Amino acid sequence: MNKTASEAAVFVRELKERLPAPSTTIELVVAPPFTALESVRIALGPSSPIQLGAQNLFWDDRGAYTGEVSAPMLTDLGCRYVILGHSERRILFGEQSDHIHKKIRAAHNHGLRPILCIGETLAERDNGTTDHVLTQQLRDGLSGLATETLAAVTVAYEPVWAIGTGKSATVDQAVAAHRTIRRVLAAIASPSIADGTRILYGGSVTPHNIESLLASDQIDGALVGGACLQVESFATIATVASVTRSIGV
Repeated sequence: MNKTASEAAVFVRELKERLPAPSTTIELVVAPPFTALESVRIALGPSSPIQLGAQNLFWDDRGAYTGEVSAPMLTDLGCRYVILGHSERRILFGEQSDHIHKKIRAAHNHGLRPILCIGETLAERDNGTTDHVLTQQLRDGLSGLATETLAAVTVAYEPVWAIGTGKSATVDQAVAAHRTIRRVLAAIASPSIADGTRILYGGSVTPHNIESLLASDQIDGALVGGACLQVESFATIATVASVTRSIGV
């Protein structure tokens, strides 16, 4: 919940000026608040390489759901992606796994690519249940979905204890979690789906740690939080990612 519509438009215009030349090796997505989607879409322009995403949606197309936003509303605004199951939605707003599952279905039905967020708390990591938590969240969110739906899903591993704390997971911790995610995806769907799914790391990603995170072929990208609120740090992360991926990682 950052930036008004006018602030977001200014931010995106400045960001476009600082980004590296369009690249086929990386994809950039910005996900402003609902109120800023239209102004950001206009600021991006019709030919921008930056994709537009939303931070959430409701699973029905329309109805008596005061305060909610549907998939058709998002696609009409030009959104291509939507973040679902973010830890803040799960913890602060009590989102349940069955609801997240329905949201993934709704997103895919309307041509939106879901970014499914999963991750463990500090207590769960300390108890040695990280793999169990990730497995359960993946199965709850994805089991029973058609192959074409699963193929459109991006998974974001975001350890809850690292979000907004300045304490990022180590590369080894992140890689281990991503390997667990691929094993579960192979069991839920198929090895080809597991290999082809983009898995992002999210949790205190900064210009200082992005290169080391992307050095692993298990980590396909980043879900950036606080560091994306400043043009300079966001542009630096994008530049490092572009360079890292262009050299074959």
